[in-house]
Amino acid sequence: MGALSKTLTASLVLSFLLLLLAEADHQTVMDINHGAAPSPLPHVLDCGVACAGRCKLSSRPRLCKRACGSCCSKCNCVPPGTAGNLEACPCYANLTTHNQTRKCP
Repeated sequence: MGALSKTLTASLVLSFLLLLLAEADHQTVMDINHGAAPSPLPHVLDCGVACAGRCKLSSRPRLCKRACGSCCSKCNCVPPGTAGNLEACPCYANLTTHNQTRKCP
């Protein structure tokens, strides 16, 4: 009876350890599938295309594109549309010239 008891105890302990390993492996897979992996590089805006759209109705398109490109490179953001919508890109809206006038078109 003693040998049977030892065998049963050993098999229960082994089963418990295998169950713990399986649960740990499952948790690792779940972490990887639910965003634990590092995120990709941040999106970089194509300033040329964004500023061409922003400045397409400007009376001075080359000046507009130059100023917009400078702002876009600093902020990595250009507000949508040809004017206004500055709340969409606060950095772009808050850049000023030496005279404290708004720099970005």
